[in-house]
Amino acid sequence: MDDHAHLLLSLPSTMAVATAMREIKSASSHWMHQDCALPNFAWQEGYGAFSIGSAQIGTTSAYIANQVEHHRKRDFQSEFLAMLKKQGIAYDLRFVWE
Repeated sequence: MDDHAHLLLSLPSTMAVATAMREIKSASSHWMHQDCALPNFAWQEGYGAFSIGSAQIGTTSAYIANQVEHHRKRDFQSEFLAMLKKQGIAYDLRFVWE
């Protein structure tokens, strides 16, 4: 997608989500700058992370595989805000899209 990425990760219990995201963003930024010749590429500072149970892996994987089709019906920003609301996560719109 142009404006976001969905990742399905299985992290060891010893790795914080923040550590995983720092590594992913660092390596992918390097790749985008060097291999894709996109010197202006940059990740936003934040990210959203949600945990799922093992029973939800298939559904989540299918969603990620079909995200282009899915986002024709609902844009990412609307979907993300709905996910935050559904999970009861408080947010301030001034900081969500930084």
